[in-house]
Amino acid sequence: METARVRELAQLGLPGFAVGFFAGAAAGLMAGIVGQPIGWAMVAMLTLGVPLGVLGAVYSVLVALGKVRIGQFAPAFLFWLIGFPLARLSQEVLTRLVLTGEPGFPPDVLGFLAYQGLISAGFAFGFLWMHERLAPQWWRRLSEHNPAALRVYERYASHARVMWEAREARKRRREASKAR
Repeated sequence: METARVRELAQLGLPGFAVGFFAGAAAGLMAGIVGQPIGWAMVAMLTLGVPLGVLGAVYSVLVALGKVRIGQFAPAFLFWLIGFPLARLSQEVLTRLVLTGEPGFPPDVLGFLAYQGLISAGFAFGFLWMHERLAPQWWRRLSEHNPAALRVYERYASHARVMWEAREARKRRREASKAR
C-alpha cells in the first residue's frame, strides 16, 4: 500500500483509536484508585488501551470507508461482540506476562470470553456514543486535505440533515394534532 493511502487511513482511524485507548486508560486509572501500585496501573492501561485503541481505529476506518453504517448500534455491537472479548483476553495474557514473566490464559477461557461478550454491549454503547461525537468533528477538520474524510463527513452531514428534518416533521405533526 502506498504511503499516502496508509497516512489517509491512519488519519481516518484516529478518533476510534482515541476513544478505545482512553477507555483502556480508564482501567489503569481505576487500578490506581483502588490502591494498586503505579506500575500495575500502567500495565492495565497499556494492555487494555492499546488493543481497544487499535480495534477502535479499525472501526473508524470501516465507518469512513462506508463498510459500517453511521449512527447504528447493531454494527457497533457486532464489531465489539468479537473485539471487546479479544481485547480483554489479550489484556489478561499480557498482564500475566508482564507481572509474572509467563503468559497465561484465564482458567476458564470460554467462560471468560462469554462473560466479556455479555458486557461488550455496554462497551459498544459507550464507544459508539463517544465516537459519534468525536469522529465527525475530526473528519470535518481533515476534509480539506483528505478526500476520504470529506466523503464521510458529507455522509454525516446528510444523515444529520435527514434526522433533523424528520424530527421537525414529527414536531409539526404533534403541534397540529394538539391544535385540533
